[in-house]
Amino acid sequence: MKKKSITKVAITLMLAMMAPLAAYATELDLQLKIDNLTKEVNDLKGTVKKVEDKSLGKWLTISGDYRFRVDSLHGQTAAYTDPNKMFASVGQQLQMAAFTNTNAASGFMPGFTAGQALTGFMGFANTMKATNTYAGALALLNPANPFVAGLPTLAPTGAVDAYKPKNDTLYTNKFGLDLHAKATQNVTVNVKLDMYKTFGSQTDDATTGNYFADRIGVFDGTLGHVPSDSLLNVDRAYATWSNIADQPVWFSVGRRPSTNGAPSNLRLNNERPGNGGTPALLVDYAFDGMTIGYAPDIDMLPGAYAKVCYGRGFDSGFQSASNSIKDTDMLGIAVIPVDTDPLRVWLQWNRGFNIFDFPVMSNTAFGNTAPSTNLGDIDWYGAGAMTTLKNIGPGTLNFFADAGLSVTHPNENVSGQAGFQGLGTGAFFAPEAPTTKTGWAAYAGIRYDLPSKTKIGFEYNHGSKDWITFTPASDDMWTSKLGTRGNVFEPYVIQELDLKPISSYVSKAFFKIGYQYYDFEYTGSNNWVGAPVKISSIKSTDMLMLAPMKTAHDVYATFEVKF
Repeated sequence: MKKKSITKVAITLMLAMMAPLAAYATELDLQLKIDNLTKEVNDLKGTVKKVEDKSLGKWLTISGDYRFRVDSLHGQTAAYTDPNKMFASVGQQLQMAAFTNTNAASGFMPGFTAGQALTGFMGFANTMKATNTYAGALALLNPANPFVAGLPTLAPTGAVDAYKPKNDTLYTNKFGLDLHAKATQNVTVNVKLDMYKTFGSQTDDATTGNYFADRIGVFDGTLGHVPSDSLLNVDRAYATWSNIADQPVWFSVGRRPSTNGAPSNLRLNNERPGNGGTPALLVDYAFDGMTIGYAPDIDMLPGAYAKVCYGRGFDSGFQSASNSIKDTDMLGIAVIPVDTDPLRVWLQWNRGFNIFDFPVMSNTAFGNTAPSTNLGDIDWYGAGAMTTLKNIGPGTLNFFADAGLSVTHPNENVSGQAGFQGLGTGAFFAPEAPTTKTGWAAYAGIRYDLPSKTKIGFEYNHGSKDWITFTPASDDMWTSKLGTRGNVFEPYVIQELDLKPISSYVSKAFFKIGYQYYDFEYTGSNNWVGAPVKISSIKSTDMLMLAPMKTAHDVYATFEVKF
């Protein structure tokens, strides 16, 4: 009995000793399962992260804009003589005389054939071109020539009376699509596609006229910025490599973001342009080119950076005995000593090399044109600043001031397409010794932003007699206002809709109403071919290739969506 009790006690003690071991074994098994489950979760998280990193939202951003705009355009021209009409008139009279052999008694080309008459007319026209005037040509030609004897009896007609061009309702559609792709670490690609057309038209005829050189047709630097057709054209396409060698250095190449720069972003209700933009007073042109920039970290100069930019405005193709035209290039240096939310300051120098006379385009003034000669070089200098002051009354005050200088370096070449010299020298059939011309411009504006999302703005700019800029792609319907030789006044009101953005934090929709008044003092706004002529001194007998505009008005309204 005693022996059995001892056995039970021993068994009980053994079971008691084994219980912790079993519990410990169970705990180890549970911990192993937990560890395996944790590893599986971590592996799953890694897989999800890889999928997320490769998803569209992580490497590709899509945004864009749409704008409907209506303009009411009215202008006033001065009386002048259109040389194309005059030559056509003289040529027609010569042809009629040659075919009918009339006026024989006065010695008017007796016995001349039509071909001889036309040859004589061409000789007369060339002499007229060399001697500057109609009367000068007659004086130099041999008066014994029966052809010359008949010329005084001609009645060349090319006079154009002063008139008031207008387009009461011009409707346009503009659509843009922006793509931003992260290709690799520190390498991105940006693309902007634009469509800009007039209601009821697939050409630029509705918005072009015989008034300003930057609006007589659409060419490479203005494609997508001047109404043309419904094609979605490439406005920008460039790649940027940043943080080169772990330094604040970047390199960018492609079709550049050289349009709609500061301070025009205020009037356009756009976000402030980054370090890829250019000052709007000097450059608003869709360039193909490249940039290298450097953004040092300087406490006293927050946001400071500098960059060197190069662009090609025209490629002349293969050089040959029949093609001696040089490429047109642009070189620029920008220094932005401060770039913060409350203050942005910029300094800019550009040089245009081998400026062409006419771009490649089909236009209403000269027909199909293309560069026929290089006219020389131009230097541009600019300095400006824009600032934002918060809590000024109930709202925020934005204002800017900008100034520019243009200095021409003309050569002795003459454009064969219009009988003009270039870069501000020489008039039609009135050549002059090429000399350096200096022009200047000033540009200032203000915009007050109210809590009601109402923005009230006003801008003013003035260009001197010899002012030349490179802004044909600016968002103005008559002509680029910043290239005006005279004064432009523009008040506007923007009303944003108080709606919650969905596609992105910068998405918005707004209405805009504005008015532009142009007061032209000299001819040649936005044109570097030919010398400027004071508008008030133009006579009806003065030969001008473009109708001289005295004043112009544009009342416009838009509905815009940015997404």
